Amino acid sequence: MQHRIIVLGAGYAGAVAAGRLARRLHREDVAITLVNAEPDFVERVRMHQLAVGQELSPRPLDEMFAGSGVRLRIARVTRVDVERRTVSVLAADGTEELSYDTLVYALGSGWNDQGVPGAAEHAHQIASRPGALRLRERLAGLPAGQPVVVVGAGLTGVEAATEIAEARPDLDVALAARSGLGDWLSPKGRRHLRKVVDGLGITVHEHTAVTAVGADHVVTADGGSLPSAATLWTTGFAVHPIARATALETDDAGRVAVDRTLRSLSHPDVYAIGDAALVQGPGDKPLRMSCASGVPTAWQAADAIAARLTGGKIPTVSMRYFNQCVSLGRREGLIQYVTADDRATDRALTGRFAARYKELICKGAAWGVAHPVLGPSKRRRITRDLPRTGPANAPAAPAAPAGTDAPTPAPTP
Repeated sequence: MQHRIIVLGAGYAGAVAAGRLARRLHREDVAITLVNAEPDFVERVRMHQLAVGQELSPRPLDEMFAGSGVRLRIARVTRVDVERRTVSVLAADGTEELSYDTLVYALGSGWNDQGVPGAAEHAHQIASRPGALRLRERLAGLPAGQPVVVVGAGLTGVEAATEIAEARPDLDVALAARSGLGDWLSPKGRRHLRKVVDGLGITVHEHTAVTAVGADHVVTADGGSLPSAATLWTTGFAVHPIARATALETDDAGRVAVDRTLRSLSHPDVYAIGDAALVQGPGDKPLRMSCASGVPTAWQAADAIAARLTGGKIPTVSMRYFNQCVSLGRREGLIQYVTADDRATDRALTGRFAARYKELICKGAAWGVAHPVLGPSKRRRITRDLPRTGPANAPAAPAAPAGTDAPTPAPTP
């Protein structure tokens, strides 16, 4: 009888996990199903490019997983019952209930309007392909001289504002930053960001919180108003709400609490990866929602699942950061080197070389989804006499004694 593995979500984390599991486990022993609402893999790190009219290469999931042994189910997840080990989905051909033995929860995150009045009704978002396409249509219809306001000056906001200003120099682009522009960067990084932003003619409103969004303006905390024919909201992400509706242990934001192998603390037959997981990184700081965090969690979860099913030693991936890669339009970039816990160091790369570096990172991330394991990989057989994980609501097993499940060097990507 095959061990049923269901992976929910085919973003960077979910797609990598499904493909890696298929390369680690023997096809006769497992049935791997990947559930995703869209038929294409979406390069989320490029949504600001899509929004300004650039064409992205299509990446159909059925082609990416052809011959891999992964069954693709195009459907929207409507419910997860971790007590009964079932997932309810809604597809074009109707509803279906899928049963699993192991679940990989990778539904990720979407935009977060922070509950600000008018944001959901009037602001645009680029956390999804449909959102980026709606903004694309809106920008394409704006005549010269119209104001565009990007709310939020984190990585997404900075990339979006510079991309829009470069692609549409005829528009009046403004960036509303709650704190100082690039205050998370090194002095060199801040200087370069300011230089590029000024060169593109972007007006920066620092220390400016937006408290409401209207159809043609935004309201600031000081009672002021900024005209806006198109408002882009980039103040953060919110995880998919389904996990909070289950019996899984989650934090207040809805991220699933996991151990160092990405296994749920409350339900050991469930693994959570990517933005959906509450993963403790260096310094006991939760990893930020990002592709940089998501892919290593996919490696870890897939290899831990494979090891537990085949009786192998469970490896531990090093969860740390090395740099932040920021595109500033197509001709400029910024690579900010960081500490393991994501704090800026004095080192940074800037200019065209940094832009090419960022482009290589984006291409590499997409390539890694289609090639989740480097080189040949032996598919291992499941150990038939392994006990089941027990009741779905059983507590997670205690940490293994030293020497039995100790951290090992990170597995080969």
